Order: sequence, then structure tokens, then C-alpha cells
Amino acid sequence: MNHLDETKLDSEPFTMSEAIAEAKRCLHCKKPSCKTGCPIENDIPDFINELSKGNFGEARSILAAKTNLPAVCGRVCPHEKQCEGHCILNKKGQPIRIGKLEQFTADFDYDMKLIREKIPPKTRGNVAIIGSGPAGLTVAGDLALMGFNVTVYEAEGEPGGILLYGIPQFRLPKDVVRRETKRISELGVSFINNCVVGQDLTIDQLFERGFDAVFIGTGTAISKELNIPGKELAGVIQSHYFLRMVALYNDSKVARNEVPVSEGDNVLVIGAGNVGMDASRTALRIGAKNVTVIYRKGVEEITASKLEYDEAVADGVKFIWNSESTEYVGENGKLTGLKVIQNGNELIIPADKVLIAIGAKPAKRIISTTQGIEVNDAGYVITKDRPYGMTTLKGVFAGGDVVHQPATVVLAMKEAKKVVEGISSYVDAKKLLEDS
Repeated sequence: MNHLDETKLDSEPFTMSEAIAEAKRCLHCKKPSCKTGCPIENDIPDFINELSKGNFGEARSILAAKTNLPAVCGRVCPHEKQCEGHCILNKKGQPIRIGKLEQFTADFDYDMKLIREKIPPKTRGNVAIIGSGPAGLTVAGDLALMGFNVTVYEAEGEPGGILLYGIPQFRLPKDVVRRETKRISELGVSFINNCVVGQDLTIDQLFERGFDAVFIGTGTAISKELNIPGKELAGVIQSHYFLRMVALYNDSKVARNEVPVSEGDNVLVIGAGNVGMDASRTALRIGAKNVTVIYRKGVEEITASKLEYDEAVADGVKFIWNSESTEYVGENGKLTGLKVIQNGNELIIPADKVLIAIGAKPAKRIISTTQGIEVNDAGYVITKDRPYGMTTLKGVFAGGDVVHQPATVVLAMKEAKKVVEGISSYVDAKKLLEDS
């Protein structure tokens, strides 16, 4: 099988005329509920108003005031729960397609190479960012625009984090991620790849290199295991690992046989969040014969967005509800099925592979090599409100999923923006004391 044919988007982007026509539908409410529904409070009516007049550059500037990742957010945010879900026209089932308008604006900006705002000189301080996912990229871009010299340390071969290695190509094309990270680099942000902080260098060494503050945005790198008998069997796979290997395969960085789902496999996915939907749909695209999601509750209680669930059903993913997984079954060290209890009855579902998608938690690599950073019982980094986002170690900040339970891209960005204010106020105060 050749590389995955994942170029077809789930929804075609707007043409220019379609985007303007859609923008003209906006009612420009006096109290725009769409804006309050957006976690980062994008100025939605304002950018849509500019679109309706054909002022694409102004629309882009309005978006840029709140987001560094408009092309990403326009594609993967759960709009039906956020901006579009709060649109007044949603009461009639016809909300403004805000996500597609944001995507159009970002894509137009890229295609037309619009002139950008002037970048301030980097004289305000030096900040190191660990991790280049949504939180790290948001902090890096915002600080650069505020006059900080920013360096991002990324463990993988190129920046993007979960955007590049966790969200499938059919949901978020990788060239979109690469152009967004390139745009952030054009703000003066430096990226150092293939550098694992906590292994290749420590936070203490970052401070020795002259950084005034450090931001930890490493997300939740460790997948949670389902601690039931048989977990050591070959064929029991973490969904995050599977998605990462598919991304690497698509980039010709690993061979097909290193992707842990083979053509013709019968695949079960445990968990019905967005990762579970991504894993199940990707497994079908990589050539699995059948893919079935096993969930311990009912369809009304899934954590995946409705759109993700509907598209998984449309792709041919099957679902078994109200089923508790109790044991991986196998022969000669190899998985052959999954034992579940459904409505009091025990049954074994045959399977060649089981993909686990029941959540993730932060890695301990950075914490274990740095004294003074406290975590809670679940392993999440503890932070303060003043300055916002600072850990229990002076000058070290954290945000995104490494601080909170795994969430969406835009929620990670929301928290990151609040941490930016904490970092900037801290570094300004530090410089003032040094100069006094």
C-alpha cells in the first residue's frame, strides 16, 4: 500500500464568493454570543464584517490580535460547541460557518502573502519555550510580538507537537501546520529541534544560558494504560503511538511495517474521545478491514465532538456501547481478542489489534531533573495565579495540558495567553530589579 490518500478534506473550503456571501449573513449582534462562546474571545463579528466588505487583510489582522494559529483553529476547533454553537442563528439550525470563514481568511493570507505588521525589536528579555504544540506556539508568538527574544525547544524533528504528530492528516493537513510554525518563526522565534529537555539539557542549564524565564508546554506525552490482564500481549497499542507512527510514515520517516496496524486487521478501539475517533478513522485509512469502538457508556456520554462521531460513523466505524473491557485475550503472546462485559453478559470480541484511547498524562522527564517544581497527585504541574502560570520554581511557567486535563487546541491556547501576561510581567519586574 502506498502512502495514505488523506488529501480529501471532510468539508471543502469556501471560495472567495462563498466566504463573502456567508459573511453577509452575519447579524452583527449588539451582544455577540459567538464571541463569548470562543475560549480566546476572537473578535468574530468584526473580522466577519471586514470579510463581507472584501477587506481580507483587515480581517486577518483582527484574527491575528487573538490567535497565532487561525488556519489550525479554523479546521479542528469544536465550533459546534463554541462560537457556532452560540451563534444566534443556531437556534434555527443555520449558524454562521465561523470556522470555515476563519480557515478561508488564514488560507487567503497565506496564498496572497499579505503584508504583516512590523515586528518590535527583541529587547525585552529572553524566554525559553519547551514544546511546540498549541500552548508553546501561542506563548512563543505572543511574546515575540511583545518584544521578547524567544527560543523553542522541541523533542521531535520539526515543530508542531500534537498538531503535527497527533491530529490526522485528513483533519489537519500537515502543510497547514508547517506554514503556521513558519509564520511564527518569521516573528523572530528560533526553533531548536531534536532536543529533549530533561535528557539533552535541563531547565537549570537553560537559565545558565541566560534565559529570564522558561515555559513548559509539553502537554500529556504519556498515554494511560488500561490495567487489565493481558496488557503485555503483542497487538495492544496506544492510540497516540499509532497516530504518531502514521504521521511519520506519511512523511517517509519510517517504513510501512513500523505502523502497528496492518492491512486487513480487525481493530478495536477502547475509548470514545476525539483521540479514539482519530485512531479509528486512521486505522480504516491505513487498511484495517474492520474498526469497532468499545465504550463503557452510551452514545450520549461520549467525550468526542458530535462532528467527529458523525464523521467516524460515515467512514464506517462501528460502535459497541455500554461494554466494560475486562481482559485482553491471546495465544502464544499475541492478541486474539478482547473480553468485555455487556449488560451483565461476558463475551469475547475477536481482534488483531486493540488501540487504547482512554486519556494521557504528563511525562516526568522535566520534573524529575529539576528541583522545586511541584505536581499534584495526578502528575499535573501546579501553577500560581500571580504571576499567572508560574510554577513553584521561580521563573518557570507552565500551561496547556501539562497543567490541566487534556483539552482542545483552543483551550490550550486560552490558558497560554493568560500565562503570556504572567511571563511578561515577571520578566519586566526582574529586569527592573536588575537595573535598579
